[in-house]
Amino acid sequence: MRDVARLAEVSIGTASKAMNAGGRLRQETREKVMRVAKEIGYRPNDLAQSLHRSRSRTVGILTNDSFGRFSFPIIQALEERLADHGIAVFMCNATDDPARERQHIDQLLGKRIDGLVVTARRSDERPAILVGGIPVIYVFSQADDPDALCLLPDDEGGAVLAVEHLIGLGRRRIAHVTGPERFEAVRLRHRGYQRALERAGLGGGHFLTGDWSEQWGREAVAQLFSGKGETPDALFCGNDQIARGAAEALRDRGIAVPKDVAIVGFDNWLVMAEAARPPLTSIDMNLPALGREAGERLLAMIAGERVTGVKRLPCTLVVRQSSDPDRSENSRLETKAK
Repeated sequence: MRDVARLAEVSIGTASKAMNAGGRLRQETREKVMRVAKEIGYRPNDLAQSLHRSRSRTVGILTNDSFGRFSFPIIQALEERLADHGIAVFMCNATDDPARERQHIDQLLGKRIDGLVVTARRSDERPAILVGGIPVIYVFSQADDPDALCLLPDDEGGAVLAVEHLIGLGRRRIAHVTGPERFEAVRLRHRGYQRALERAGLGGGHFLTGDWSEQWGREAVAQLFSGKGETPDALFCGNDQIARGAAEALRDRGIAVPKDVAIVGFDNWLVMAEAARPPLTSIDMNLPALGREAGERLLAMIAGERVTGVKRLPCTLVVRQSSDPDRSENSRLETKAK
């Protein structure tokens, strides 16, 4: 800073104000100081500044989603929102190991982070992280603490949107093929499925649970189309892998999709949905919107605002040819926010 002040022919105090966007300085003075600093390669001491202002301008992100299918869209949007305020992020992967998670938390706290974001590959409840002194937000994750802030997709509303779409197409025998019931998302989507059927006076339908896999989608079709009883004219699947497996199994049986059986998946995972034959109609959980919302809430909490509770953000229905044969472009419908 002394070198910058000397070369810019100003006092150290003026140079400091210019570098930190503070004080009342003439614009030409501020620009001269910044130009000199750039020319000599001056970089502020972030650690010293963080000690001075009691803020590090960094945020920790803790995840167990090694694959990144759900966490990366959230983190990317979150990072973009925080970058607008000059805040950087440190991301750590705990891989479902409590000891490793604790180690990462200790390391992040040692870096004097201003806040912590916890995300995961599933939205089920987990033990709360107790750090004290800094805000914590759970995104696509939730804590067993009523005072925690948890941001989640509206799984139940997304299921209602999917089933009402199928009903609107004239489908009346709608089966629900999904993942293991131990997942909260499965239970919420099943509840939305039942609610939409009841509204339309269509009864209970078929509900099959299995793995989150294409193979389970094929096996479910074998069960539903075994020749025993009335067969479905539509499938609402718990994710796009199941939906893609079901579509392949129906094609192998000579059953046309969507003419004979319409299909709606969940997640709108583009590598699955767009590569399927035909391309899959699917529920999009709008993960980037979760990330942006997390960024907004975290900034407010860092500034001292107290925010708690569970907030579920709207899902969107993306319509493709697996439910609508005449669909040439993606069409999006949104659930109501809860």
